[in-house]
Amino acid sequence: MMRSGRASALLLALALAAGGKAWTAPVEMQSYPVPSGAHPHDVAPAPDGGVWYTAQHQGALGWLDPKTGKTVHIPLGEGSSPHGVIVGPDGAAWVTDSGLNAIVRVDPRTREVKKFPLAGRSYTNLNTAAFDGRGVLWFTGQSGVYGSVDPKTGKVTVHDAPKGRGPYGIASAPDGSVYYVSLAGSHLARVNTQTGAAEVIEPPTPEQGARRVWPDSKGNLWISEWNSGNVSRYDPKGKQWKVWKLPGENPRAYSVYVDEKDIVWLTDFSANAIVRFDPATGKFESFPSPRPGARVRQMLGRPGEVWAPESGTDHLVVLRTK
Repeated sequence: MMRSGRASALLLALALAAGGKAWTAPVEMQSYPVPSGAHPHDVAPAPDGGVWYTAQHQGALGWLDPKTGKTVHIPLGEGSSPHGVIVGPDGAAWVTDSGLNAIVRVDPRTREVKKFPLAGRSYTNLNTAAFDGRGVLWFTGQSGVYGSVDPKTGKVTVHDAPKGRGPYGIASAPDGSVYYVSLAGSHLARVNTQTGAAEVIEPPTPEQGARRVWPDSKGNLWISEWNSGNVSRYDPKGKQWKVWKLPGENPRAYSVYVDEKDIVWLTDFSANAIVRFDPATGKFESFPSPRPGARVRQMLGRPGEVWAPESGTDHLVVLRTK
């Protein structure tokens, strides 16, 4: 399936930061429509300059060409409902597909689809994935599991989460270690990639609803807290926490991403906006969507670009910071 179309919006703006002050660096925000009904859930910039996205409601992996606005959809199979997508060390797209209850690899050149099913496990509600320092993929399932896929052997291993249902966001730190957060369990967990055991790390805010996690260049873990509306930082070396409240009334922090400059990006469902946070100054800056009900559930980027899927409007958005 292919569709062409120019970017639907282009704006240059200095959004007001919390406290009424503006940042000095402008951000260019551009939107691209994707096929109607796709419900793009997650995105991953591709090595070829394109952008992968999961077309959750159409059982496909999408690819966008930012130069032309054209999209291509690759069907993943009957019953597919893809959630997360990342690019692996092999350059391929790796998808967590809750409908297929499988990890799916898509070859960027041949578009071959290879499935790694969670044999012996019923519906696990697969969410997101990350590669550790050895090139092994780790994944989460909100039904109460986490696990791994070894791309070299194809072996799939599934572990029961120590506190049951809830594992959601997952990320690999600069040292190759793996952490996940539990939305229902409201905690952070460090995975021992050798044994598979998970160590629970309790955040300072009770029942905060830790939804996604991302490391900065120093190895700190940044967590978006859905229930509390906070963004929190955990320092694994000092075992110290620090917490900031997003601006506005009743914020709902869904996703988090840390760029190459260690600037933290979040999405706030209540504000219908992408939010930029500078840890050095403690300032927030909001970039509202021009479309109501954007529902940005995840972000990922490459130097100078932060990409976000608007699942509620069938658009991909990029914020260019160069």
